[in-house]
Amino acid sequence: MKNIISCVITAFTLVFLISCHRGPVVLNPTPVGAPGTQVIQTDEEYRINIGDKLDIKFFYNPELNEQTEVRPDGRISLQLVQEIFVAGRTPGELTKELKEKYASDLAKPEVTVMVRSFNAHKIYVDGEVNKPGVIGLVGSMTVLQAIAQASGLKETARPDEVVIVRKGPDTKPMAIPVNLEVVISGMDMKQDINLAPYDLVYVPKSNIAMTNKWVDEYIRKTITAVPSEFAIWYSLTTK
Repeated sequence: MKNIISCVITAFTLVFLISCHRGPVVLNPTPVGAPGTQVIQTDEEYRINIGDKLDIKFFYNPELNEQTEVRPDGRISLQLVQEIFVAGRTPGELTKELKEKYASDLAKPEVTVMVRSFNAHKIYVDGEVNKPGVIGLVGSMTVLQAIAQASGLKETARPDEVVIVRKGPDTKPMAIPVNLEVVISGMDMKQDINLAPYDLVYVPKSNIAMTNKWVDEYIRKTITAVPSEFAIWYSLTTK
């Protein structure tokens, strides 16, 4: 758990350097258009998510059949092979590993993995919005749409540098500032990027509303607010 908290703290420390002047919110931003900032819908195989319910079927050994749910730590428990980390893997990848693991105990380990029910991906909206918290990510959703689901911006919000925290192509957290002022005015709709599962959307305070609060105060509050699966998702950057 200490590693998870440390990883999330590192992610927020990198991006939320808040001061009382009208300077940039992000010290080392990743500009819109850089690798990892554009979410492209693909036809690639589904990846197992925390909370998914799985059917594990054995053709020649039905006594080993299991119905199991992916735990918050991303693992499942099975007979004979005990615990396996499955979050982020495809059913095909998990099927291949199970065949290998059961090969020493079964003559014909013919296994199939089916996702019986899907746990919706999520994003987290925080900062100067009216209802911060977790939002279900169903299909495609832009930053502006996510903020609308969080009941919109407060009057104290700074929409010109909303920050998206995302696991980048190298699995390390990156910060993407987007300017929603130019989106609302219709000047640059490309800034309203699509969100990815487990993105953290942070809306900073305006210059007038900004107070002298150190970033560690914000992080301590965030650690208690972010659901455990978000912490686990960002802890994967250390694997």
